[in-house]
Amino acid sequence: MLHVDNEVNADTLEKIGRAAEVLRAGGLVAFPTETVYGLGANALDHAAIAKIFAAKGRPSTNPLIVHVADAAAISVLVTEWTEIAQLLAERFMPGPLTLVLPRRDIVPDIVTGGGATVAVRVPAHPIAQALLRAAGIPIAAPSANRSMQLSPTRAEHVLHDLNGHIDLILDGGLTMGGLESTVLDLTTSPPTLLRPGLISPAAIESVIGPIRRDSEEARTLSDRISDAPLHSPGMMERHYAPRAPLEIVTGSAGKRLQQLLAVGDRIGWLTFMEPENVDVVCIALLEDGHALAALTPVIMPQLAASYAARLYDVLHDLDSAEVTRIVVELPPDSEDWLAVHDRLHRASHPA
Repeated sequence: MLHVDNEVNADTLEKIGRAAEVLRAGGLVAFPTETVYGLGANALDHAAIAKIFAAKGRPSTNPLIVHVADAAAISVLVTEWTEIAQLLAERFMPGPLTLVLPRRDIVPDIVTGGGATVAVRVPAHPIAQALLRAAGIPIAAPSANRSMQLSPTRAEHVLHDLNGHIDLILDGGLTMGGLESTVLDLTTSPPTLLRPGLISPAAIESVIGPIRRDSEEARTLSDRISDAPLHSPGMMERHYAPRAPLEIVTGSAGKRLQQLLAVGDRIGWLTFMEPENVDVVCIALLEDGHALAALTPVIMPQLAASYAARLYDVLHDLDSAEVTRIVVELPPDSEDWLAVHDRLHRASHPA
């Protein structure tokens, strides 16, 4: 694992150069983006991409996102670049927006899950940008974790999941966005939101007009056809899940906490309550005779972007603390919370 500074300096460039050599030689490199850590390989090298699927235990029908240094580099990978794509690129690239477009034959089938489209994005993180430019190749990079488990927001998370399966980790510290990119399918009319992310539907619509949200077309075919290729990563029913079972409660969690403590669970509790109200709940539980050492309350931010940035890091910490259950109070039901709702509902889906 190599520590790299986000303010790219000579030492960091030397380390990034080593990582670029690994990628060009067909190896795997984990690196930070503005969303989560990615597990990168040469997107045009079938054998290198196969290593990603092996390291992650990833289903072959689940496609990868290809990262490039700038929007101009996307033309090598796709057969069509529309006016809508150009408008989105001008507004959101570099940034956490992934576009799904018709692919060129140069993109291996393994990258697209055998489908006719490819997902592409231009990351904004300075380390990701420097790595792409040093390597001089498109880099396919899903999140650097075992399939369906929590995405990593620190290099330590990558090491925990994938130690021994990858060649190099670039440690750029905590990622800032915390959730994966927004994925928009431009092969439909209007474009279809396939995965909510850090860029909201409202922000996209302010640039290109109405898009399709949460429609049947946007839902994964895997609900009905298990071996059908997906249009985008992040569309499986269960995904982004911590090791401990996660459940969502509406309103106050006090009654559910009482039930779980009564049967001996060690609980992580994500709440919006103010500290004094958390204390009131804990006092009530203590009076019921429960061992509060088994309860770890975490007061979460009330702004959607701040909550998103912290969510995976908190869940990783609770897994490290070996809680046996995670209880999450349902966030507000508004569009700025759409990505958080998506991740929590997929994380809570039964295995």
